Amino acid sequence: MSERLPAQLEASALVRQAEAGGGYGTIVKRGDPDRGALVLVITCRGEHHAFLERALGPDGSYRWQQVGPAAGAETKALADWSQKRVRFDEDLWLIELDIPDPQRFIAETTSKG
Repeated sequence: MSERLPAQLEASALVRQAEAGGGYGTIVKRGDPDRGALVLVITCRGEHHAFLERALGPDGSYRWQQVGPAAGAETKALADWSQKRVRFDEDLWLIELDIPDPQRFIAETTSKG
């Protein structure tokens, strides 16, 4: 099984990564500092592009995968999905990353662990 960084540390690193790339990141909802699941809200200038969640795969490694409403979904659908997800898992971290090249970020993130 692969080792995981504490969720709080990884959330902070993701925000810094977005800022270093010319965007910004904010932690919308803080979860368990050690073991909380991470869900990324990927936007570009406020326009929704994807939700990404890190999940444990059958081989024991963690991989990012797209979840939730698709790119361009209406604001209500995004809010409803986010609220339901947070209610389902109170340890979850919800992190918004507004980045200049979301498609590249999504492709690079989902292709690696």
